[in-house]
Amino acid sequence: MRLNPRYPPWYLTELGIAYHSTGRYTEAIAVLQEAIDRNNHILAHGVLALSYLLQWLSQQSPAARTLDPAVAAGQRTVALKDAWYFSHITLGYLYQRQYEQALAEIERAVALAPTEALSYTARAEVLSDMGRTEDTLAAAAQAQHLKPQFAESHLGSVGSVGSAYAVAGHYQEAIAPLKQYLARYPNILPAHLMLAAVYSEVGQAAEARAEAAEVLRLNPQFSLAVHRQRMPIKDPTVLERHLAALRTAGLQ
Repeated sequence: MRLNPRYPPWYLTELGIAYHSTGRYTEAIAVLQEAIDRNNHILAHGVLALSYLLQWLSQQSPAARTLDPAVAAGQRTVALKDAWYFSHITLGYLYQRQYEQALAEIERAVALAPTEALSYTARAEVLSDMGRTEDTLAAAAQAQHLKPQFAESHLGSVGSVGSAYAVAGHYQEAIAPLKQYLARYPNILPAHLMLAAVYSEVGQAAEARAEAAEVLRLNPQFSLAVHRQRMPIKDPTVLERHLAALRTAGLQ
């Protein structure tokens, strides 16, 4: 952008993706909104929606902000291109605790892109939140079969198969994909949070505390009380176990 001051609008979309990938959601949102103002590109809407979502899940958004801006961006993505599978993955993630609506969007994505690992990753995570463990494991296995390195994708930051395994109670299987993802994207708070819970569950106390420290590095004000309200796990027993694991790791 410095070398080419007359840069085309897609430069802004790429910059927004870069901010998103490094956990700088406020900057991503600002740049992506500018990109949309200059050129109403579908990818900018999709990444904007996920930036709003991850900012909210990371408790880094303004206190009064809801998911309404994220849902609006997700709906615009679908309106711009209903046949693009990623539009439906994006919208599916935004239906927090609206499980049937979320799953319907993800199944639409799978139908549109049956050979894309990200479709099955999203299916695995939504199914794990719903408590459908066997279906979760099947979807996660299919994602890994299609593209074993899928966890490195910045667009998979919400849909890490590691998170799906963790919520399903398969903690050992969760470790490798979460570590693989964080090796490339070390500033994504929800991934550190899930890995902290997983390490706590398998008795690796030092590793759990290290991941909890990463959560607090990224957001010193992180609160489990807020996390309880925003974590889309359907079964209260599973949710409370997840929170207890995070307390054991040192979060409050």
